[in-house]
Amino acid sequence: MENNFGKLLGYEVSDCEIKVSFEKREAYFTVVRDEIVRVYVPFFDENVKSKAIENDPCVDADFTVEQDGAAIVISTEKVVVKIYDDFVVDFYNAEGKLLMADYRGERTTKEKVSWMSLEMLEAEGHDISGYLEKPCRYQLVKKLDEGDDFYGLGDKSGFLNKKHYEYENWNSDLPQAHNEDFKALYKSIPFLMCLKKDAEAYGVFFDNTFRSNINLGKENTEYFFYSTEEGNLDYYFMTGESLVDVVGSYTYLTGTTPLPQLFTLGYQQSRWGYESADDINFVVDNYRASNIPLDVIHLDIDYMDNFKVFTWNEKNYGKPGELFDRIKGLGVKPVCIIDPGTKVEKGYSIDDEGVANDYFAKDKDGEVYVNAVWPGDSHFPDFGKEEVRNWWANNHKVLTDLGVGGIWNDMNEPASFHGELPADVVFHDEDRVTNHAEIHNVYGHNMCRATFQGLKDQTGKRPFVITRACYAGSQKYTTVWTGDNQSLWHHLQMVIPQLCNLGMSGFAFCGTDIGGFGADCTPELLCRWIQAAMFSPLFRNHAAKGTKDQEPWRFSKEVVDINRKYIELRYKFLPYIYDLFYKGETTGLPVMRPLVLHYPNDPEVRNLNSEFLAGENILVAPVLEQGVTKRMVYLPDGTWYDYWTGEKFEGKQYILKDAPIDVCPMYIKAGSIIPTYEVVQYVGEKAYNKVELLVTPGEGSYEHFQDNGEDYAYKNGIYNLYQFTTDANGNLTTEMKHQGYSVYEEVSVVKLGF
Repeated sequence: MENNFGKLLGYEVSDCEIKVSFEKREAYFTVVRDEIVRVYVPFFDENVKSKAIENDPCVDADFTVEQDGAAIVISTEKVVVKIYDDFVVDFYNAEGKLLMADYRGERTTKEKVSWMSLEMLEAEGHDISGYLEKPCRYQLVKKLDEGDDFYGLGDKSGFLNKKHYEYENWNSDLPQAHNEDFKALYKSIPFLMCLKKDAEAYGVFFDNTFRSNINLGKENTEYFFYSTEEGNLDYYFMTGESLVDVVGSYTYLTGTTPLPQLFTLGYQQSRWGYESADDINFVVDNYRASNIPLDVIHLDIDYMDNFKVFTWNEKNYGKPGELFDRIKGLGVKPVCIIDPGTKVEKGYSIDDEGVANDYFAKDKDGEVYVNAVWPGDSHFPDFGKEEVRNWWANNHKVLTDLGVGGIWNDMNEPASFHGELPADVVFHDEDRVTNHAEIHNVYGHNMCRATFQGLKDQTGKRPFVITRACYAGSQKYTTVWTGDNQSLWHHLQMVIPQLCNLGMSGFAFCGTDIGGFGADCTPELLCRWIQAAMFSPLFRNHAAKGTKDQEPWRFSKEVVDINRKYIELRYKFLPYIYDLFYKGETTGLPVMRPLVLHYPNDPEVRNLNSEFLAGENILVAPVLEQGVTKRMVYLPDGTWYDYWTGEKFEGKQYILKDAPIDVCPMYIKAGSIIPTYEVVQYVGEKAYNKVELLVTPGEGSYEHFQDNGEDYAYKNGIYNLYQFTTDANGNLTTEMKHQGYSVYEEVSVVKLGF
């Protein structure tokens, strides 16, 4: 490990950067903004550029640097950094409160066991990886204070609060049922937020794409640590008065989720696999016959010719264009899966072009690297090269010409059937030659950049890209889902922690496979899952080949009625969800939010895994356990109204709510103004020329956005921005803050709780 720096010698200031010299090396501190400081040591290669932060984030900020006894002190209006011998670094807020300090003691390690014991443990099915020595280029060990709680890190398994757990940042295709002890899943988003005992908050973004580990007090309750196998030390410390501020700072660095097309927020159906055009038509027709709204159907790998990307299986799916024309005539947009693995086959144009133009990764001997995925032996595009991304983007034209509504990127960890790609497989980071060890965690990120650009160029609309694997900052290009979950109750229970942490990690557009991907879904589980997912931005039912059919109408009339009820409710609240995306494009705030984000001083919500907020105004407390028909609900500070009955409740208390199989407890905050639309079978079936405002007692104010829901015209002023206000009696006043689009023919009010 390279943590030995020696004595502190001095510093130099150049613009927003402070070079701090030690006996054995230099470290660099950059004042990005008043509340953000970057810490950088080029252990590996000073030519490495961030994949998450694409533009220079520095702005003019006043700061001072001085030698104060044994420390060099950097001070902004919001952060104070103290640097000592041996690269000991502490961070304070402007009032002098210590937020994050280096741990002064020695790390403890797990008890070592003999190899004979390890072999016995492994033979019994135990995971022995935690006992093995791992390479470590450097580590950061920070003091863990009493009352510190941790959030973020994307969609790691387990609970909302990550304290006392450990995680690995290494994108991993793991088909097993994901439990709370899984250290890695499909994404690496090394952004950590800490909420201290007194509700002070800070965040740290560890911007390193190599395999890394984060241990949040599991090894020792006196400290937490971050370590990585290779790469530069490169992290951003950010502080704020709340977690909301920290999320804003992080998304300032890595980008916010862009406003999506409105139809992408509708209900979506998928399965691996719908094996023919007949299957697709059957599913679409039955949704329409059941009067269950549906906007999207997904085509998994079977639609391709022998699983070859950018091809079409005419034998089972008919002539290109015919299927899409039919289902689009019924208001259903097709989304097609694309995997990166390109079949090795002479005469197959995609592979021939890739080989001829040097577009694929190579092994250490300079030969095009081969591993197996669905098509069999396959090559892997080197997405780190701009020319490869452009080539891949252009290849989507074969699908956009057919009228696809979006692209679903899968198997892009990258997954492979003959073992993980070796660390020394040669890839590129733009013009810089590197290897799989560095590129692995950003492989899906670069693939999504290419897909996004292709769809944008070819359609002129806001691209709808879905991905399984990604890195910090991928939210600028793609929505995500949590990968191959299972039809298990404990996987339903993970939905809220996973999506809330993803949202706070920049990924506002996220979802899970409703009903579960693997195993067989039960009628009750599907009903409770659709309720829990009603406000999840990506609203998709998906199941695996060989499992029970999972469309609602495959079950009983009761299941159909309950699913229809909550899918229709989703369509009713579409303008509210769309507004949250519009605002989030500026603020970085997600749609689904844990209560701790807005009520950080309430100790009851720090570990609350079973409730969430949609925006700030709607609280949802779904039933997440089999057989349960009563639900203990915690209401935070304020006054709340039962959505179903209008009953009034004061907050900061638990209440018991009757929740039979068709009821999901929902509460609306006092002073709310929530826009709703008429329920349709799909977005675009009718013009949205009326808006109905759901209003609760108390003075309220709400900003509502309206545009065409498809392209980028709103960036050129083609939109409306309404300011709605209500008095204590629910009387409405409307102000047009910006008018550039056709206005509503009618604005009406529905009162709840009066």
